[in-house]
Amino acid sequence: MGLFDTVLGKQNQVQELFSPAEAFAAITLAATASDGYLSDEEARGISAALSRMKLFRSYSDEVMNRLFDKLLGILRRDGINTLFNMAKESLPQDLREAAFAVATDLVLADGIVTQEEHSFLNDLYLALGVSSEIALQIVQVMLIKNHG
Repeated sequence: MGLFDTVLGKQNQVQELFSPAEAFAAITLAATASDGYLSDEEARGISAALSRMKLFRSYSDEVMNRLFDKLLGILRRDGINTLFNMAKESLPQDLREAAFAVATDLVLADGIVTQEEHSFLNDLYLALGVSSEIALQIVQVMLIKNHG
């Protein structure tokens, strides 16, 4: 390890905290991209889902675009695990079940659940501390919602 690697490595390890809205959006982005692909349709789905929430009502299109640019930059530069861990640490307790519900809805929206998405949702409910009973209810409701 070189001299600068020591200093720069420490700088890269410092992770900023997200605002509650950024953390929520990051969870939905990570869930949607957990299969290794983020289509334009999936990105529009995230935007539509978030725009219906109280948490994002005051966000203009420009603010939402900057938010997603920031999150996508972290996703591309540092990977899904870093994005997910930053979001998990920043997400308030009172938004955890809602984040799991919206993430589940977005993953199930296309009618196909890949192994990566399945694993991500399982890891997500555990990481967010959502009870298995609530997580199961959310998955069942979202399966019904997205069935038709």
